[in-house]
Amino acid sequence: MFGITKKSLWAIGLALLLSLYPVQPAKADMAISSPSVILIESSTGQVIYELNSGERRSPASITKIMTLLLTFEALDSGKISLTDQVTTSEYASSMGGSQVFLAAGEVQTLETMIKCIAVSSGNDASVAVAEYIAGSEAAFVELMNERAQELGMADTHFEDCCGLTDSDNHYTSARDVAVMSRELTTKHPDIFNYTTIWMEDITHETPQGTSNFTLNSTNKLLKQYQWTTGLKTGSTDKAKYCFSATASKDGIDLIAVVMGAPDYKTRFGDAQTLLAYGFAVCDIYIDGNSDILAPLAVEGGVAEEAGIAYQGEFRYLDTAGSDLSAVEKVLELPEKVEAPVEKGGEAGRARYLLNGAEIGSVPILFTEDVERAGYIDYLKKVFGIFLL
Repeated sequence: MFGITKKSLWAIGLALLLSLYPVQPAKADMAISSPSVILIESSTGQVIYELNSGERRSPASITKIMTLLLTFEALDSGKISLTDQVTTSEYASSMGGSQVFLAAGEVQTLETMIKCIAVSSGNDASVAVAEYIAGSEAAFVELMNERAQELGMADTHFEDCCGLTDSDNHYTSARDVAVMSRELTTKHPDIFNYTTIWMEDITHETPQGTSNFTLNSTNKLLKQYQWTTGLKTGSTDKAKYCFSATASKDGIDLIAVVMGAPDYKTRFGDAQTLLAYGFAVCDIYIDGNSDILAPLAVEGGVAEEAGIAYQGEFRYLDTAGSDLSAVEKVLELPEKVEAPVEKGGEAGRARYLLNGAEIGSVPILFTEDVERAGYIDYLKKVFGIFLL
């Protein structure tokens, strides 16, 4: 599950891209008090602003972003399901710090456990889920570190699944938090079904009886900033106050990571300042590439033409105030190609220009195989003509 694959290499490339995009200077009136922050646009991965974003720091409960990522990946793979019954171990129930007071032996659905993690930052729920997925917290932490490596998170090492530890060997950076936050939110948008919950009751059922417990969100921006969609807070004496904040407005999705803030007000204030700045300077151009392309002529093939299609949509994030209505799309395709043609092979590209300069491109791929024609194929064509 966690070997070095094409998907892994792609994820590492995305992490590297974060360091290549030009970073916008802060507005003169944008005062940031936290020592380490980063702001990115989620769909493109483009860095909009950063300050000491590669500095290794204790993450506290924003560690749980990786725990949630592995949980949703296990859900997608079919290894687990939301209705699974998760039993809290004695060890999980003993977690201190932020908790939802799960009793040893208490059973909750996996979906309820996810709510306990995403809404109330329950350390007990995090450990219970880790044990359910991997058999033990230690085994789960190994998976966390393997996944971090796959994602190119070079400044990250985990020692627990919830961030409660004060170990110097448990660290990450604002940049790496942005990487795993982006992976979670873009690949598993269902996470927002949980991170937008402000308050919800769960029911504890134990041998001692039944009682209700109210989950209260630790993300105060849900009430303070209308575009907020998530994601995760964290605080310990060592880490100070941390936050990975997500917000969406007018088709633009932002992730603002704040680490080491001196107090909770600064944490939320800096995150809101970063998000507001991002929405003020960002504009996005999106081409869904839904138009149908005419097939390409094929010479020397068993078929005379091959279908083609765009690899996907094109997105360009502008922070310079450009007129994006001036973007031009130019198709670069040959008049014909020689057989053989392989499905998925690149036939050409759609290039996008703004004021004459290229801002990006999308491959145009063959949608079918066309083999090279042999002697028998040519005979069939000749007989076919005579039979018309």
